[in-house]
Amino acid sequence: MKPEEFNRAVEKGELAPLYLLYGDEPYLVERGVKKLLDRAVDPGFRDFNLNVFYGNECKGEEVFGAAQTLPMFAERRVVLVKKGGELSAGAMEILLSYLQDPSPSTCLVLQAEKIDGRKKFFAEFKKRGELVEFKRPYENQLGPYVRDEVRAAGKKIDAAAAELLAYLVGSNLQELVSQIEKLCIYCGKKEVIGVAEVKAIVSDTKVENVFEFTDALGAKDLAKALRMLTALLQDGEAPLRVLGAVARHYRQLWQVRELLDRKIPSGDLAKASGINPYFLKKLTDQARNYKVGELKLVFERMLELDLAFKSGGRADALFERFVMEACKS
Repeated sequence: MKPEEFNRAVEKGELAPLYLLYGDEPYLVERGVKKLLDRAVDPGFRDFNLNVFYGNECKGEEVFGAAQTLPMFAERRVVLVKKGGELSAGAMEILLSYLQDPSPSTCLVLQAEKIDGRKKFFAEFKKRGELVEFKRPYENQLGPYVRDEVRAAGKKIDAAAAELLAYLVGSNLQELVSQIEKLCIYCGKKEVIGVAEVKAIVSDTKVENVFEFTDALGAKDLAKALRMLTALLQDGEAPLRVLGAVARHYRQLWQVRELLDRKIPSGDLAKASGINPYFLKKLTDQARNYKVGELKLVFERMLELDLAFKSGGRADALFERFVMEACKS
């Protein structure tokens, strides 16, 4: 079952007895679980009809017993197992028989980050229940995601404004939604959110400095890039987060550089790259500073930097060396 199918079914009240909600985007998984709980359990009776367990701690008998218990003053009981991918082998063995004959008055929900589909328990769950995987959106899906979230909040957003918000905030969906909520409040009765509103709300966040840094790198402005890097690290910005923004920026530069090498007309670059025209001129100007071979070397250095950070290397010195090499390439 796809997330959009799951959402539609839950909104209609068409609930199954078995759900496994999982994926690499915890915010979406958590929101899916909340949507399900809000529809399945009356808030006034949750103390009676909602049981919450943790897969890395609970016993199979506890979950089985709760799932077999009849609901009180309601039609349905919900049994939620967080960290469901960490159930012990013994717990899975006990719950396997429940999957084959689930209680019609109980909704058993497993919440997990990842699962091992090779295990008999999860294979049986897939056969008997509903598996819903929530994937982290790709970069080119962030703009549409923003537009959908804004639409759900009762407003509209310009395409360029949606791309700008995604560009400034990045792929942290929880932060994106937080910024969208601020935008909707800021706009008041105004129905359409534009670029000016996005700049007004997001400009006071540290993330804007991250993208000033990536722009300095793309322009090969060594002095500004080193100055911005020092400010970011002193301000407590996580080195891996900054590196992620750098990698995203260079991926776009590489994409545009290849299109330029293929002699794609400037009027067709936006469509061919999928990059909003609002950002394209700046990226095109920066892409002209690099050859594909130089960009390949930059990515090799980023991989080395990523591995060094994860092994405990000094972030400031390593990052400064990377900046100097990138600006000289």
